[in-house]
Amino acid sequence: MKRFSQLIKILDSTNKTTLKVNALANYFSEAPEKDKVWTIAILSHRRPPRPVNTTLLREWASELANIPLWLFEESYHIVGDLAETIALVVPSDEKSTEKLLSTFLEEMIWLKKQEDQIKKNYLFENWKNLDYYGRFVFTKLITGGFRIGVSQKLMTRALAKSTGIDEDILAYKLMGNWDPNTISFKELVLEENKNDYLSKPYPFYLAYAIEDEVSTLGNVRQWSAEHKWDGIRAQVILRNNEIFVWSRGEELVTDKYPEFQEFIGVLPNGMVLDGEILPYPNEQIGTFNDLQTRIGRKTVSKALLKKTPVILKAYDLLEWQGDDIRKKTFAERRKLLHEVFEEVKTTNSKIPLQLSEQMAFNSWQEVALEREKSREKHSEGLMLKRLDSPYLVGRKKGDWWKWKVDPLTIDAVLTYAMRGHGRRSNLFTDYTFALWNTNEEGKKELVTFAKAYSGLTDAEFKQVDAWIKKNTLERYGPVRSVTPQHVFEIAFEGIAFSKRHKSGIATRFPRILRWRKDKKIEEANSLEDLKSLIPSTISTAK
Repeated sequence: MKRFSQLIKILDSTNKTTLKVNALANYFSEAPEKDKVWTIAILSHRRPPRPVNTTLLREWASELANIPLWLFEESYHIVGDLAETIALVVPSDEKSTEKLLSTFLEEMIWLKKQEDQIKKNYLFENWKNLDYYGRFVFTKLITGGFRIGVSQKLMTRALAKSTGIDEDILAYKLMGNWDPNTISFKELVLEENKNDYLSKPYPFYLAYAIEDEVSTLGNVRQWSAEHKWDGIRAQVILRNNEIFVWSRGEELVTDKYPEFQEFIGVLPNGMVLDGEILPYPNEQIGTFNDLQTRIGRKTVSKALLKKTPVILKAYDLLEWQGDDIRKKTFAERRKLLHEVFEEVKTTNSKIPLQLSEQMAFNSWQEVALEREKSREKHSEGLMLKRLDSPYLVGRKKGDWWKWKVDPLTIDAVLTYAMRGHGRRSNLFTDYTFALWNTNEEGKKELVTFAKAYSGLTDAEFKQVDAWIKKNTLERYGPVRSVTPQHVFEIAFEGIAFSKRHKSGIATRFPRILRWRKDKKIEEANSLEDLKSLIPSTISTAK
């Protein structure tokens, strides 16, 4: 645990990629084998289930620190991070445990099923027997909220430096459904085991957002355009008469989309499709809000399957007849995908598979005109892919670009505020916004519709924070209601009706675009203005 805590301390104290890679490479060269596996798991979001809820953690930490709970809560809201707060307030016996990281994690798996008193004793013992940084890391592992600015790509680079294995090969090895509690470092990283590759997806290739004029990409005829579909990026794998569906977040979601079982026996073995899972109610592409009714469900009922069926909108072919074809050009892969699709559709036209339409243009002006049609087609914009590009690993500039439509915007009134996290934990930076609505009595009132916490400069956040502290109306724990006085322009990517929200509207990715100091609150928009932005084809989310 000491070695892992020191690693986290180094990673947490620098923004320099080289230093992070070197620290990780040294760790992977020196750490015990089981600790290496668990470190890979932690950094690739394969942590064990949280054994203790945060309510009990706060209560027990305040008890051990011998301070009232209200004082702990106030400290927590100032610090902004629960693990850091506990590490600061809990006293240490100046002891130093020699337990390995893997031992701690195995104990945490065991702890989950124990009674509260056993959990409490375990926490007390370990909080007291760890130094500050060890206590911080230990509590982070307990809460499951481990974010330290290390991407999968950075970790893979460090492993490559430590082992001498190619980065792309390592990225592929670390994909899939492996268990850190049972697999060894040798099996996971060093050995070559073909049986392990039956269900494994390929690392996803990601696009960068267009920042300059699209014409800077050069000759438009060297590019393929298609719509950027707003669903769940996925790879569908067919091998050995079995199907596996992986999300971009490396989650195996085969059982969440039983519709794709229809592919078995229809699509040939030895193929991997890259595409987008899209809702398809009433045989037309729905919204992401429709898809959310399927996300997170442990079981998918027949009623839900009927109400919100899904399709795979395929746009790339990564494996064919058991061969990795990612080095072929995009044009070659798409030609092969088109041939497969056309052959399958002649015999099985009803399987939930569609091909994402490729579009060729004679000018960038034509591309721009097609981009303007995105919302009516329920897409987020366009994807631009160089015809001669291979399928690479991770996010790389040059060959794949996303050109999203401009966000929707609305002017709203700040009504509630909450402290931020991390470096903003001492400032009120998480805001709730409202729009005008006329109630049943004919009176105008402000109705909340969205939360946002990004978009202002540091100076603006400090200015708003100072105003909030002087204009608080009421306090609800960490939340403060404020005098309605300031108007902000809120941007968002999508919008749909929703019965889960007080306003009746759900917005996607809301953020602050600018502070409208030129507007009075009476000039802010209304709920009716917001509803007018919803296309008539969008269904109501349940």
